[in-house]
Amino acid sequence: MKILMSLTPAVDPNLLVGMDTWDDAAVYRLTPDLALVQTVDIITPVVDDPFVFGQIAAANALSDVYAMGGRPLTAMNILAVEACVDPSIPREILRGAEAKIKESGAVVVGGHSVDDQELKFGLSVTGLVHPDKILRNSLARPGDVLILTKPIGTGIIATAIKGGVVSPEALEKAIKSMTALNREASEAALDFGAHAATDITGFGLIGHAFEIVRFGKIKARIFAGKVPILPGVKDLIKEGMVPGGTKRNQDHFGSQVRVDSGVSEEQKLILFDPQTSGGLLIAISVESSSKLIEKLGKYLAVIVGDIREGKGELEVISGG
Repeated sequence: MKILMSLTPAVDPNLLVGMDTWDDAAVYRLTPDLALVQTVDIITPVVDDPFVFGQIAAANALSDVYAMGGRPLTAMNILAVEACVDPSIPREILRGAEAKIKESGAVVVGGHSVDDQELKFGLSVTGLVHPDKILRNSLARPGDVLILTKPIGTGIIATAIKGGVVSPEALEKAIKSMTALNREASEAALDFGAHAATDITGFGLIGHAFEIVRFGKIKARIFAGKVPILPGVKDLIKEGMVPGGTKRNQDHFGSQVRVDSGVSEEQKLILFDPQTSGGLLIAISVESSSKLIEKLGKYLAVIVGDIREGKGELEVISGG
């Protein structure tokens, strides 16, 4: 990511969203009423079941399109696997991905595979969006609240899976969260005039919230005590099941975020936890927030912060 972001941003009048704001996907205008959304994402296995891993990887890649307010159209598989691996494993991964792509309404149109010692899988997804209805990460407004649509803690759960210490309940809840599409959350955000959105993935909740304030040149507060957490995560932290990505996120974003003394070390680890196929973080007016939460109904939607006047500051407080 850091290497990619060191590239010189492309300049084109039809490139509506490029690399300059670290947004979730690129958006290129085709006509006054139609724009292309493009993204690519690849991950290593976070669960043992290859079919479920394929579903998670697909939901994770599709999420970038949803975070932009787009509708997925086509997807291409990207698979890295050793040639000697049992063919049933990549076959099940592809089947799982295809099932989730079909659920989104998109179609798989091909892909590419390479021989690699470490198994990796992801997808390149293309979608469509109206140029006037793009959800960017940089347009939050003072007075907005921040709504999160999935619980966090998947990085810790994935580490516990590798360590063989995750409980069946924690695993089930994590899989349900990671395989869930962000389609409904994206549609609700558009319906009720959300000002900004991003999905929570590798940089963790704090890292992606920081992108909102940095590029929006505003201030945000995260209410640590209100952030939804997957079951079993706190116990797993006590057992030392903290991924290396958490430390990297702390090192990268920690000096740029003010954390209240009332926020526990446990809460900090969870907020920096790198996510796979996390929810959307949506900035929306107070007036519209209750309508969005009601619209999502059975889906999770929790106010976890707010937006104020500022110049790119992020603060984490214990209350809210």
